[in-house]
Amino acid sequence: MTRPATTPDHRPRTPDRPPTTPDHRPGTSDPNPGATDRVAAIPRQAGAARWPDVARPPAARPGRTAVAAHLVGRALSRLPVDVNPGPARSSGTTRRPDITLHDPDAFFRRIGRDGLIGFGESYMAGEWDSDDLTGLLTVLATHVDDLVPAPLRGLRPLWVSARPGRDRNTRRGARENIHRHYDLSNDLFASFLDPTLSYSSAVFTAFPARPEDLPAAQHRKIDRLLDLTHVTDGTELLEIGTGWGELALRAAARGARVTTLTLSAEQAELARARIHAAGLTDRVDVQLRDYRDAEGRYDAVVSVEMIEAVGAEYWPSYFAALRGALRPGGRVALQSITMGHRQMRNTAATHTWISKYVFPGGLIPSRRAITEHAAAAGLRTVSDEGFAEHYAQTLRLWRERFTASRQTVTDLGFDTVFQRLWEFYLAYSEAGFRSRYLDVRQIVLAEKAPTAERS
Repeated sequence: MTRPATTPDHRPRTPDRPPTTPDHRPGTSDPNPGATDRVAAIPRQAGAARWPDVARPPAARPGRTAVAAHLVGRALSRLPVDVNPGPARSSGTTRRPDITLHDPDAFFRRIGRDGLIGFGESYMAGEWDSDDLTGLLTVLATHVDDLVPAPLRGLRPLWVSARPGRDRNTRRGARENIHRHYDLSNDLFASFLDPTLSYSSAVFTAFPARPEDLPAAQHRKIDRLLDLTHVTDGTELLEIGTGWGELALRAAARGARVTTLTLSAEQAELARARIHAAGLTDRVDVQLRDYRDAEGRYDAVVSVEMIEAVGAEYWPSYFAALRGALRPGGRVALQSITMGHRQMRNTAATHTWISKYVFPGGLIPSRRAITEHAAAAGLRTVSDEGFAEHYAQTLRLWRERFTASRQTVTDLGFDTVFQRLWEFYLAYSEAGFRSRYLDVRQIVLAEKAPTAERS
């Protein structure tokens, strides 16, 4: 299996520029790029060296291709989806999500070989499009258990492959996996995040959320986590997963002393710059350090959407680190994306489009997995609250901003295939929350009460 195209070996060269600041405002251009223009641009850019599994369809395997065409055609015919609707769609009726196949042979060959990985790679290659990508993916996510007839589900291993061993989150592997996503470019993330540079779900007060609501909604999310862990003046706080420093900044503004850990060199550099600009360097220590090497004990521990990058193999180590960092009477607050336990178990051993191209080594946990691993580490659940619709709204705003910033992303050196990859990733993620296949939760943990000795 080839390495993801976003690995360090394939990162685009970005122009020399000062570090992105919280007030960075990317320019906008072509907010609704036409599918035809995007498709036409891809073959010239999708070189075999940079995008080896996208540049050309796999060799024909007639049997598998025919099975894929039959199953996909059967599934789409039963769903509220328009296939190849053409330009003359009625404007007087409610429009259903659509899928237009520009190259059906390549589309079915990819799915016949690699299943859902092939489905995503076919979009990256411009072999299909949709006027409502998120709506289409939401329909598919809602009906995911019905896409393949029950008698044929036992054939799933023929269309999936195991996760590559190089993606394991050993200490070295974790640094590499984080580098492959979070060190792409601070300016890339600034092109679609709000000025807080928060890359996790916000908490809104009303729907539909507006772009101008996002900074306050991100602060609302952070403040809830800090309130749940009783962070105030004098609190010693450990943050596992720095991001670009917004939570550390708000905790320090409350008077807390913050130690924050990250494996992303680019995030650490910009977080330190932002903390220095805020005059809070004496209250925040940004460390380029693995969570397994955390030192000291703290009144509170907060970790926002970090557990998804840990990998199931290392969840015991992660919860042991949380427990080991906590002083008696302290609290841990996690913000975590979750999925159903059965879905998690199916995904755990499977190489997926997301694990190949977006988050190598990652796995979204179930609530049950969090509870069980926390308990094994000596932690109990104090509270657990979900807010999936808020993440759907957050992702919609990111997706719209990313699309509007297409020229900025191009100027940073990211080609059309990469842009389609990220459009698909953001829409795919939004669809997961819209369909409730995914949830996001804020979970508070505390040490277990001592068990009374038997007489």
